[in-house]
Amino acid sequence: MYLGCTVKIPDTAGNTTIKTINGVPYVYYEYGRVYDKAKKYNTPKRTCIGKLVPDQPGFMYPNEKFLKYFPRELLPLEKDGRFRSGCLHIGAFIVIDKIISEYHLDEMIARIIGKDAGLFLDLAAYSIITEDNAGQYYPDYAYNHALFTDDMSIFSDSKVSDFLQDITVDQRIRFLNEWNEKRDHREKIYISYDSTNKISQAGDIDIVELGHAKQHLEEEIFNYSIAYDQTNSEPLFYEAYPGSIVDVSQLQYTLKKAKSYGYEHVGFILDRGCFCKENIAFMDENGYSFVIMVKGMKELVSSLILDVQGTFENDRKNSIRSYKVSGITVKHELYASDDKQRYFHIFYDDGRKAAERENLESRIDCMAKLLKECMGEQVRPGKAYQKYFDLFFFHEGQEDEKFMSAMEKTDVINKEIRLCGYFAIVTSEKMSAADALTLYKSRDLSEKTFRADKSYLGAKSERVYSNEAYDAKIFIGFVATIIRNRIYRLLKEESERTEKKRNFMTVPAALKELEKIELLKGADNEYNPDYAITATQKTILKAFDINSEYVHKKAREISSDLSRIMMEKIEKEMTRKPQEE
Repeated sequence: MYLGCTVKIPDTAGNTTIKTINGVPYVYYEYGRVYDKAKKYNTPKRTCIGKLVPDQPGFMYPNEKFLKYFPRELLPLEKDGRFRSGCLHIGAFIVIDKIISEYHLDEMIARIIGKDAGLFLDLAAYSIITEDNAGQYYPDYAYNHALFTDDMSIFSDSKVSDFLQDITVDQRIRFLNEWNEKRDHREKIYISYDSTNKISQAGDIDIVELGHAKQHLEEEIFNYSIAYDQTNSEPLFYEAYPGSIVDVSQLQYTLKKAKSYGYEHVGFILDRGCFCKENIAFMDENGYSFVIMVKGMKELVSSLILDVQGTFENDRKNSIRSYKVSGITVKHELYASDDKQRYFHIFYDDGRKAAERENLESRIDCMAKLLKECMGEQVRPGKAYQKYFDLFFFHEGQEDEKFMSAMEKTDVINKEIRLCGYFAIVTSEKMSAADALTLYKSRDLSEKTFRADKSYLGAKSERVYSNEAYDAKIFIGFVATIIRNRIYRLLKEESERTEKKRNFMTVPAALKELEKIELLKGADNEYNPDYAITATQKTILKAFDINSEYVHKKAREISSDLSRIMMEKIEKEMTRKPQEE
C-alpha cells in the first residue's frame, strides 16, 4: 500500500537501488547481507520501500516498509501536526475511564447521545483534568491526551460548539431518569440539597435573570442545585432555575422531583436557607423527614439554648469526641401553630465560642468608631447600628436633625456573647445529638461537590450564548461532577484507611500527579511509557484499586490503538493525493 505522499529518496550511501518492473521504477533498500557458504560471498537482502515520482527527480511515493526502516523520517501529515503529540498523558484518563466503566456511564451515554458519546465523555474528562470548560481550548487538551472518541479523533472547537447545540432536553431527561432508576428505592436514604448561582452575561439565555449572587451583589445569574445521596455518597439529580428565584421557594419543586424519581423513603438534609414554615409543612404532608441547621440567634433557638445552658457543656456523657463538641437534645414545637414535637439538638464548641465572640466584639468596636466619626452630622445609622446602640439625635424628626451620640445596649450584647459557641440542628425524627450532627456534617461532601463544580470544573460561568448550549454544558458538567465526586470519595476513604495525611491525596494534587504518567513516541513510531510508576503514583492509584500491571496493560492498549489509527489515517488520507494529481 503506497501512502501517496512524496518524500526524498533516502541517501544511504549505495543502499538504495532502482529497479524497473513492467515499466514502473521502484526503489529498493538494502537492509542487510547474508553470507552464502556455498558461493562464498555475501548476498544482499533488499525490500521495496516505494516507487519513483514521475517528473520529480529524487522523490518517491513511500509504502509501509519505508516507515519500518526509516522511522525517524516524518511524513508530511506528521510534520503538520495533524495527528497528535509525541507525548500523551494517560494517568488521569485511566482513572476516569475505570470510574466511567464501573458506573456504566459509557453505555448510558452511548444509548442516549449516540455516535458522539465519546466526545461527550471527553468534554467531561477535559473539565475534570484541566479545571476548565471553555470549548475553544478542548482541541489543545485532545492533542496530548488519550481520548474516548472513536479512533481517538480530535475535534475542532467549531465541532464542539455544534455538538453542544445538538444535545436535546430529552436526552438530558433520559439520562437523569436512567441514572436514578439504578438506585435502590426501597432503601431509606438521606438526600442533601444545596444550591449555588452562576454568573452569566449572555442575554439570549432565558433562565438568566437579575438576582442576588452569593457575594450579595445584584448580577445576571442563574441558580443551580444538586440533590445528593448522603447514604451512598452520589449525586442524584440537578436542576437549574431562574436567577430571581430564591432557594427557599424552589425547595418544594425539588421535593416533588425526588418523588417523581421514585424516592419515597427519604430524609432531606437542608441548609438554613431552606428553612420556612411552608417547606416544613410540605415535607410533613409528603412523609419526608428532615435535618435542618437553624440560626442560634433566632428567638426560639436562643431561648432553648439559654434554658439548657450550663447543664451539659462540661458533662463527659454529652461529649461528641469526633467533632470536639458537646451536645444535648430537647423536644419543642418549631412554631406556635406546629402540632408536632421536633427534636432540637443543641451543641457547644469552645473553639467556636472564642472565634464568634471576637468577631462580635470587633464588629461592635468598628460600629462604635464609625458612629463617633459621624457625631454632629445629618445622618441616621441603619438597623444594624440600632440593634446594638441607643442612638441620640439633636432636633430628632426635624429638618435639621443631627446625630449626637450613641450608647451600647449592654443587655443585647451580653445576650449574644452568652450565645457564642452554640448552634442547633432540628430533626423531625428522634435521634441522638451525635447522630444528628453526623448526618448534617455529611453535607460536607455535597458542599465540596458544589465547590468542585465551580472551582475545579471551570463552571463558575458557562461561557455559552444559547439555551441549547447552556443546557448541554450543565448536563456535561453534572456527569463530570459524578465522576469527580467518585474520585474525591475514593481518595478520602484511602486516606482514612491508612490514617495518614498526605498532601497529594486531594483531587487536584492527585490528578496533577497522575498527569505525569505519559506515553512517549519512539523512533519506531510506537508509544511507550516514559518511566516506571512512582511510589506516590502507586499510592494514589491504590485508592482506585489500580496497580502498575493495570496501567501498563492500558498503556499497551492505547499504544496499539494509536499505531493502528495512525497507519489507517496515513493510508486513507495520503492515497487521495496521487489520484487527485
